[in-house]
Amino acid sequence: MRIVIASKNEHKITEVERILGDGGLGVEIVRGLDWPDVDEYETTLVGNALLKARSVVAATGLPAIGDDTGLFVDALGGAPGVHSARYAGPDASDEDNVSKLLNELVGVEHRSARFVTAIAFAAPGGIELTVEGRLEGTIAMQRRGVNGFGYDPVFVVDGRTLAERTESEKAVMSHRAKALHAFARAWTHADLTI
Repeated sequence: MRIVIASKNEHKITEVERILGDGGLGVEIVRGLDWPDVDEYETTLVGNALLKARSVVAATGLPAIGDDTGLFVDALGGAPGVHSARYAGPDASDEDNVSKLLNELVGVEHRSARFVTAIAFAAPGGIELTVEGRLEGTIAMQRRGVNGFGYDPVFVVDGRTLAERTESEKAVMSHRAKALHAFARAWTHADLTI
Protein backbone atom coordinates (compact mmCIF):
# COMPACT_ATOMS: atom_id res chain seq x y z
CA MET A 1 0.00 0.00 0.00
CA ARG A 2 1.19 3.52 -0.81
CA ILE A 3 1.14 5.87 2.20
CA VAL A 4 2.13 9.50 2.60
CA ILE A 5 3.86 10.57 5.80
CA ALA A 6 2.24 13.85 6.83
CA SER A 7 5.52 15.57 7.62
CA LYS A 8 8.10 17.66 5.84
CA ASN A 9 10.74 16.65 8.39
CA GLU A 10 13.07 14.25 6.57
CA HIS A 11 14.47 12.85 9.86
CA LYS A 12 10.97 11.83 10.87
CA ILE A 13 10.05 10.40 7.45
CA THR A 14 13.21 8.29 7.37
CA GLU A 15 12.56 6.95 10.87
CA VAL A 16 8.95 6.08 10.02
CA GLU A 17 10.00 4.43 6.76
CA ARG A 18 12.69 2.34 8.47
CA ILE A 19 10.42 1.11 11.27
CA LEU A 20 7.38 0.38 9.10
CA GLY A 21 9.62 -1.31 6.53
CA ASP A 22 10.91 -3.63 9.24
CA GLY A 23 7.32 -4.34 10.30
CA GLY A 24 6.51 -6.31 7.15
CA LEU A 25 3.39 -4.25 6.34
CA GLY A 26 4.14 -3.92 2.64
CA VAL A 27 4.06 -0.13 2.89
CA GLU A 28 5.58 2.13 0.24
CA ILE A 29 6.26 5.67 1.47
CA VAL A 30 5.30 8.21 -1.19
CA ARG A 31 7.57 11.25 -1.37
CA GLY A 32 7.54 14.44 -3.40
CA LEU A 33 3.91 15.42 -2.90
CA ASP A 34 2.78 18.75 -1.53
CA TRP A 35 -0.05 19.74 0.78
CA PRO A 36 -0.93 22.84 2.77
CA ASP A 37 0.65 23.31 6.19
CA VAL A 38 -1.69 22.44 9.05
CA ASP A 39 -2.29 24.78 11.97
CA GLU A 40 -1.94 22.49 14.99
CA TYR A 41 -4.73 23.92 17.11
CA GLU A 42 -5.83 20.75 18.89
CA THR A 43 -5.15 20.38 22.61
CA THR A 44 -3.94 16.77 22.36
CA LEU A 45 -1.23 14.98 20.44
CA VAL A 46 -3.78 12.57 18.95
CA GLY A 47 -5.90 15.50 17.78
CA ASN A 48 -2.95 17.14 16.04
CA ALA A 49 -1.81 13.85 14.48
CA LEU A 50 -5.32 13.33 13.07
CA LEU A 51 -5.36 16.90 11.69
CA LYS A 52 -2.14 16.21 9.80
CA ALA A 53 -3.22 12.84 8.42
CA ARG A 54 -6.66 14.08 7.37
CA SER A 55 -5.13 17.13 5.66
CA VAL A 56 -2.85 14.95 3.55
CA VAL A 57 -5.69 12.60 2.61
CA ALA A 58 -7.79 15.58 1.51
CA ALA A 59 -4.92 17.04 -0.55
CA THR A 60 -3.57 13.84 -2.14
CA GLY A 61 -6.35 11.25 -2.05
CA LEU A 62 -3.84 8.78 -0.58
CA PRO A 63 -3.75 7.16 2.87
CA ALA A 64 -1.57 9.09 5.30
CA ILE A 65 0.15 8.78 8.63
CA GLY A 66 0.34 11.86 10.82
CA ASP A 67 2.13 12.10 14.09
CA ASP A 68 2.63 14.54 16.89
CA THR A 69 5.16 14.28 19.67
CA GLY A 70 5.38 16.06 22.96
CA LEU A 71 7.90 16.20 25.74
CA PHE A 72 6.17 16.29 29.12
CA VAL A 73 8.37 17.45 32.02
CA ASP A 74 6.89 16.84 35.47
CA ALA A 75 8.66 19.79 37.15
CA LEU A 76 7.12 22.10 34.54
CA GLY A 77 3.57 20.84 35.02
CA GLY A 78 3.74 18.80 31.81
CA ALA A 79 5.23 21.56 29.66
CA PRO A 80 6.27 21.86 26.92
CA GLY A 81 3.73 19.10 26.10
CA VAL A 82 1.64 19.60 22.99
CA HIS A 83 3.60 22.81 22.31
CA SER A 84 7.03 21.11 22.24
CA ALA A 85 7.88 22.04 18.64
CA ARG A 86 7.00 25.70 19.30
CA TYR A 87 8.12 25.94 22.93
CA ALA A 88 10.44 28.92 22.44
CA GLY A 89 8.13 30.57 19.90
CA PRO A 90 6.42 29.91 16.56
CA ASP A 91 9.65 30.02 14.53
CA ALA A 92 11.93 28.49 17.17
CA SER A 93 14.67 26.06 16.19
CA ASP A 94 15.42 22.81 18.03
CA GLU A 95 18.35 24.65 19.62
CA ASP A 96 16.03 27.44 20.83
CA ASN A 97 13.56 24.98 22.33
CA VAL A 98 16.26 23.00 24.15
CA SER A 99 17.83 26.21 25.48
CA LYS A 100 14.50 27.41 26.87
CA LEU A 101 13.87 24.02 28.50
CA LEU A 102 17.31 23.92 30.13
CA ASN A 103 16.96 27.51 31.36
CA GLU A 104 13.60 26.72 32.96
CA LEU A 105 15.10 23.73 34.76
CA VAL A 106 18.11 25.51 36.25
CA GLY A 107 18.27 24.52 39.92
CA VAL A 108 15.58 21.84 39.54
CA GLU A 109 16.71 18.51 40.98
CA HIS A 110 13.82 16.22 40.00
CA ARG A 111 13.80 16.24 36.20
CA SER A 112 11.56 13.29 35.30
CA ALA A 113 9.96 13.50 31.88
CA ARG A 114 8.42 11.47 29.12
CA PHE A 115 8.19 11.65 25.39
CA VAL A 116 4.79 10.75 23.98
CA THR A 117 4.17 10.20 20.27
CA ALA A 118 0.69 9.88 18.81
CA ILE A 119 0.37 8.19 15.42
CA ALA A 120 -2.78 8.67 13.36
CA PHE A 121 -3.58 6.81 10.17
CA ALA A 122 -6.29 8.18 7.89
CA ALA A 123 -7.51 6.96 4.52
CA PRO A 124 -10.16 7.99 2.03
CA GLY A 125 -13.60 6.95 3.20
CA GLY A 126 -13.04 8.03 6.79
CA ILE A 127 -10.94 5.06 7.89
CA GLU A 128 -8.83 6.04 10.91
CA LEU A 129 -6.59 4.37 13.45
CA THR A 130 -4.67 6.02 16.33
CA VAL A 131 -2.03 4.75 18.76
CA GLU A 132 0.49 6.22 21.21
CA GLY A 133 4.02 5.37 22.29
CA ARG A 134 5.78 6.59 25.44
CA LEU A 135 9.35 6.74 26.65
CA GLU A 136 10.15 7.60 30.27
CA GLY A 137 13.35 9.40 31.18
CA THR A 138 14.87 12.50 32.71
CA ILE A 139 16.20 15.81 31.43
CA ALA A 140 20.00 16.20 31.45
CA MET A 141 21.72 19.25 32.92
CA GLN A 142 23.29 20.00 29.52
CA ARG A 143 23.27 18.77 25.93
CA ARG A 144 25.09 15.49 25.22
CA GLY A 145 25.54 13.59 21.97
CA VAL A 146 25.32 14.37 18.27
CA ASN A 147 22.75 11.91 16.92
CA GLY A 148 19.08 12.70 16.60
CA PHE A 149 17.17 15.96 16.62
CA GLY A 150 14.77 17.98 18.74
CA TYR A 151 15.15 17.31 22.46
CA ASP A 152 17.26 14.15 21.91
CA PRO A 153 20.47 15.77 23.29
CA VAL A 154 18.86 16.35 26.71
CA PHE A 155 16.51 13.37 27.11
CA VAL A 156 18.21 10.70 29.23
CA VAL A 157 17.24 7.02 29.38
CA ASP A 158 19.42 4.61 31.36
CA GLY A 159 22.24 7.11 31.75
CA ARG A 160 22.55 8.16 28.10
CA THR A 161 20.73 10.78 26.05
CA LEU A 162 18.91 9.76 22.90
CA ALA A 163 21.51 11.78 20.99
CA GLU A 164 24.24 9.51 22.43
CA ARG A 165 22.58 6.44 20.93
CA THR A 166 22.86 4.90 17.49
CA GLU A 167 19.96 5.02 15.07
CA SER A 168 19.48 1.27 15.50
CA GLU A 169 19.25 1.66 19.30
CA LYS A 170 16.71 4.45 18.91
CA ALA A 171 14.71 2.40 16.41
CA VAL A 172 14.09 -0.13 19.15
CA MET A 173 13.45 2.12 22.15
CA SER A 174 12.23 5.57 21.08
CA HIS A 175 8.75 6.91 21.71
CA ARG A 176 8.14 7.14 17.96
CA ALA A 177 9.40 3.58 17.47
CA LYS A 178 7.06 2.34 20.21
CA ALA A 179 4.14 4.18 18.61
CA LEU A 180 4.99 2.85 15.14
CA HIS A 181 5.35 -0.70 16.43
CA ALA A 182 1.96 -0.29 18.17
CA PHE A 183 0.57 0.98 14.85
CA ALA A 184 1.99 -2.05 13.00
CA ARG A 185 0.41 -4.41 15.56
CA ALA A 186 -2.93 -2.58 15.43
CA TRP A 187 -2.84 -2.54 11.62
CA THR A 188 -2.15 -6.28 11.51
CA HIS A 189 -5.10 -6.99 13.81
CA ALA A 190 -7.52 -4.46 12.31
CA ASP A 191 -9.92 -5.48 9.60
CA LEU A 192 -9.43 -2.46 7.34
CA THR A 193 -10.40 -2.39 3.70
CA ILE A 194 -8.69 0.39 1.79
